[in-house]
Amino acid sequence: MWAGFAGYLGFLAAAPRLGRRLVRGTIVVLVAAFAIAPVLLSHDVYSYVDYARLGARHGLDPYVHPPLAAPGDPAYAHVAWTEATSAYGPLFTLLTYPLAWLSVGAAVAVQKAAAALSVLGIAALTARIAAWRGADPLRAAAFVALNPLVLVHVVGGAHNDGLTMLLAMAAVAALLSARELTAGGALAAAVATKLSAAFLGPFALLGAIRHRSPVPSWRPATKRSRRSVRRFLLGCLGMAVGLAGAAFLAFGWDWLHGFGLAGENQSRTSYMSIPVATARLTGLDPGAIRLAAALLFAAAIAWLLAWTWRGGDWVRGGAWAALVLLLATSWLLPWYLIWLLPLAAVSRDRPLQLSSLALTAYQLGARIPL
Repeated sequence: MWAGFAGYLGFLAAAPRLGRRLVRGTIVVLVAAFAIAPVLLSHDVYSYVDYARLGARHGLDPYVHPPLAAPGDPAYAHVAWTEATSAYGPLFTLLTYPLAWLSVGAAVAVQKAAAALSVLGIAALTARIAAWRGADPLRAAAFVALNPLVLVHVVGGAHNDGLTMLLAMAAVAALLSARELTAGGALAAAVATKLSAAFLGPFALLGAIRHRSPVPSWRPATKRSRRSVRRFLLGCLGMAVGLAGAAFLAFGWDWLHGFGLAGENQSRTSYMSIPVATARLTGLDPGAIRLAAALLFAAAIAWLLAWTWRGGDWVRGGAWAALVLLLATSWLLPWYLIWLLPLAAVSRDRPLQLSSLALTAYQLGARIPL
């Protein structure tokens, strides 16, 4: 991991001089290599498959019944969280249902392919947005797709955070190109895939209010900007209503439990989270540290929203919100870095990008069973 990180930093420094063919080729080759490798360091992908099989093969609602409800299923032997019901959005759960009719190995292979394609899609969108905003597109694409945590955990571990951020970055691209209706729908779909994408919502709404240009061009709200906000909210509402209706037909109202469970992750702790590590190293009360982190997070988000409302770049504000979220959460996992990387890559904010690299270095050893 450390050797890969060193190579990553060197590639980032040289990317603008290497040319499009070499940068794109390197991204495709490495993403493909990790896609065809065995599942790495996490068995969450087997939970995705098991939840799909619970619903499609066993007639059990994955938002009510955990994998333990069907211990004879072939996927069950690989599941780590056997007593946990699904914490994922209804869109992702419904998308995985067809995989229940494949063998477990084939279903995992499809999930790994989906994760790889999601990362490639994020890299392509990031490059395009970076070019719109006057940043180097090759470096921006490499910043995301060649990060060792992305390769090992998002692609190698087939986590659905890649698909979530693909939809979120599609929303960013659509909003920057004045397609507010599409932006709202894409962002709602991202949240319906995994609740973590919701952090971007308030900043995207302010972006619809404040400007319609890929490069920040701030001006007071006008009749045209009000129309942009209406279109963005209509896109959000239309997609949300459609997905909620489909989820209700499939799961009743039980799918709402998934969002609740996702929020309850804050009651858990991971060894490498910043609040937990701080409490461990200082000997201070972990509960007090976590409370302080939550209060600082709320204050930081309020300040970022106020800064964006006063004319700050909403993409940059959303990127800083992602960083603050990762620093404050008590449940930090290495694949969560994908929430930050594409936004930081197009932020045109060097301190933010350096902070992203520092957080990468901090998490390099996370989840590796030594």
